[in-house]
Amino acid sequence: MIPPVVRVSRLACTEGSVQRGERAIPEETPVALVHNGSTYAVMMATPADLADFGVGFSLTEGVIGDPSEIESLELVEHADGVEIRMWLSGERASAASDRRRRLAGPTGCGLCGVESLEVAVRPARTVPAGRTFTSAEISRAVAALRPAQLLNHETRAVHGAAFWEPQAGLVAVREDVGRHNALDKLVGHLAGHAAGTRHDPAGGLVLLTSRVSIEMVQKTAILGAPVLVAVSAPTALAVRTAEAAGITLIAVARDDGFEIFTHPHRVANAGSVTNVA
Repeated sequence: MIPPVVRVSRLACTEGSVQRGERAIPEETPVALVHNGSTYAVMMATPADLADFGVGFSLTEGVIGDPSEIESLELVEHADGVEIRMWLSGERASAASDRRRRLAGPTGCGLCGVESLEVAVRPARTVPAGRTFTSAEISRAVAALRPAQLLNHETRAVHGAAFWEPQAGLVAVREDVGRHNALDKLVGHLAGHAAGTRHDPAGGLVLLTSRVSIEMVQKTAILGAPVLVAVSAPTALAVRTAEAAGITLIAVARDDGFEIFTHPHRVANAGSVTNVA
């Protein structure tokens, strides 16, 4: 398959000196998501964990409701990119044909091709009750993510999405040049189609290295994860969507703390609040 990282020549200019050398950068390639012979979407993505991407994208787009509805999945490489060919069961095949929107999405685009405002801001699925996490557990989860981002260590140019459980630690990390793609890959992995195992999304934390927009909340809700933690701030619409879906949205998560925007009851001692500016 196409390598996810390539090395290119570059000139480094520092304090008046110029040095010739190389830098590792992430690959970006067109990835066609094909259901029963028809292309549903073409997304620009990092060519890694593409089977997970196919499953996760199909789930978060509503093309399938469960990975078992994918009867087969094949990766086919072409000179111009990669096809993820999926064959769906009978009922889902008909539904996919009706919903096909033939979108061409730039890197990490989450809503390209949506034809109505109602679809763009559709209510997120309500998540299960889940469990309570301590501040220390949340901080450990955030601290564990950065060292686990192998592609980002090499390139400094990709987003990450991960799932963390109190007993197991980081269960999975997925990376991509597109933040939506990284989360779709994580959803696909956790759904168990590619990995052959399942983890209970209600028992852990979804971690993001990016900002939180509405699509990231919607995808997390489809996964069924009640707690979403991000290193950057959310949009206002993302906060409203998380509130309605019952998701505990934690953002601006850094080494020295984090901010809780919705449903603080899943964070132990969050009831002890001091008014600050």
